[in-house]
Amino acid sequence: MKPIHLLSATVLILAACKETQPPTNAPSGEPLSAEITLAEEVLRTPPLSHAKAIRDLKATAKPGDEVTLTGRIMGNAKPFVEGRAAFIIADPAIINACSDKPGDECSTPWDACCNNPEEKAKAIATIQIVNPQGRVLKHSLEGISGLANLAEVTVSGKVAAGSGGDVLIINANAIQSAR
Repeated sequence: MKPIHLLSATVLILAACKETQPPTNAPSGEPLSAEITLAEEVLRTPPLSHAKAIRDLKATAKPGDEVTLTGRIMGNAKPFVEGRAAFIIADPAIINACSDKPGDECSTPWDACCNNPEEKAKAIATIQIVNPQGRVLKHSLEGISGLANLAEVTVSGKVAAGSGGDVLIINANAIQSAR
């Protein structure tokens, strides 16, 4: 093997093994602290009244609509998106947490394992906080302001592009946890 190839391979291996640091900048170039401030502001702002169920919004909401909805943080084994200001909520009238069933000993009662895919498609919405450029913040919301698996939340925001049919994505401007 030529020395230059050996050197290149060594550099690549060392770079791959190097510990990575959390990003210091958001995708837009804003400092991460600005994203944290934006997320905290959304979590302090009270949602609008007249919240609707997810199943009702999926039937009528269009991208750009301002909406308020309620649900519980649940719907799969990991409802919070790791490293991002996004999570899923489910309509508790359709999706059932295992912990709501007497005698159920499920270790992840928020995963909705007892519901079929059709029920989940009708009853799940994605909630996200985006920066002014429309990119999801690089900051997890899990554990902040009462946001946790199975927490009841009310969210106000705008229906995001890409929503329609079985997909409902809300760019939140207010989130309140009832837990």
